[in-house]
Amino acid sequence: MSSATAPLRAPTDWNSAAMQARIRNRYRSERLFRLAGLAALALAGLFLAFLLVSIGSKGLTGFQRTDVKLTVAFDPAVLGVPAGTRQPAVLQSANYQQLLDAAVAASIGPDADGIVSEGAWLKLRDALTENPALLGMRADLWVPATSDVDLLAKGIVDREAEMRSVSDRVIREYDRLQAAGVLRTGLNTTFLSMADSTDPELAGIWGAAKGSLLTLFVTLLISFPVGVLAAIYLEEYATRNRFTDIIEVSINNLAAVPSIIFGLLGLAVFLNFFGMSRSAPLVGGLTLALMTLPVIVISGRIAIKSVPPSIRDAALGVGASPVQVVFHHVLPLALPGILTGTIIGMARALGETAPLLMIGMRAFVADVPSGLANPATVLPVQIFLWSDDVQRGFVEKTSAAIIVLLVFLMLMNGIAIYLRNKFERRW
Repeated sequence: MSSATAPLRAPTDWNSAAMQARIRNRYRSERLFRLAGLAALALAGLFLAFLLVSIGSKGLTGFQRTDVKLTVAFDPAVLGVPAGTRQPAVLQSANYQQLLDAAVAASIGPDADGIVSEGAWLKLRDALTENPALLGMRADLWVPATSDVDLLAKGIVDREAEMRSVSDRVIREYDRLQAAGVLRTGLNTTFLSMADSTDPELAGIWGAAKGSLLTLFVTLLISFPVGVLAAIYLEEYATRNRFTDIIEVSINNLAAVPSIIFGLLGLAVFLNFFGMSRSAPLVGGLTLALMTLPVIVISGRIAIKSVPPSIRDAALGVGASPVQVVFHHVLPLALPGILTGTIIGMARALGETAPLLMIGMRAFVADVPSGLANPATVLPVQIFLWSDDVQRGFVEKTSAAIIVLLVFLMLMNGIAIYLRNKFERRW
């Protein structure tokens, strides 16, 4: 029986009009796709530049503060302390508010309300406690001005606006003091070294920054070893059965759970059940560790799986035990990927707000935390609190705090990139 032969296909005529049209269409599609990609990148860069310029234009002035020069007479009678005393406890409890009122009236005049910050007496106390020899003498001190004067000095307030937040009297006093040369604008060291305050000119970010550092320390201390060991067990030792399948699915689902759910879990377990301190970095770190743990486990398993099987076979071939294979060969080679995933997870934890709000870390904390059990807040929560404040001076403080948070995030991502490039192995 003879089989039918298939007809031969005619050779393609690449010079024909139809083929040339198809080639032109294909090249046109490629150019359009390339242009669409470039347009998407340009649009994303434009939005990023707009965000950075908007935050920078409003936040850079938050790192500056305007001070007023006062001539202070440290009169023991006004302070309510014995003349010639040098005892720190007595000087700490003196009446500095009355001393400030007397210095303002003498240096600025009777119409000085709204010019000097209410917390300026702290500068007087610090000056006298650091140098008790000032008692009974006069000294020129620079004290913080109010946020209205500060905004005028920075040119943020529009003087011609009908609905401006600064009164005409404050503007007249500002012009007079500026002409007298008793105003200066410089680096706001208070913002970089103090905690929260009800006065924007005295509010600082260091309390929230230290709270974030303590919280992340607890998060890393709990989540990293547990997550890495769990990844090693699931990838190297666990048998493939229904139980391990359920564990893997649960870990993948936990990585996608909204962060506020972990806040509710922390509230129920750490606060209500164990009775731990509310608004403490220890509780916040434990809550964020629960949220970061699935991310570390997943990234750790991927990094361990990427190590070639030949490494394991070679180690076993020279007599290494299974534990030595994992901890002496596999884990060091997988460490760059594990560290990269860990730092990215920690960066995500740094920017979280919802779970920390649930455990009470939105409280007003005027002191810098000194330990893991002290009341504290974190940078995202501090930004949230300042953005909700009605005082005009907190607008620039909010943008300045966002800049600090972005610097933290860029540093953490930079560390992740450095570790990946330093320890990366190519097979």
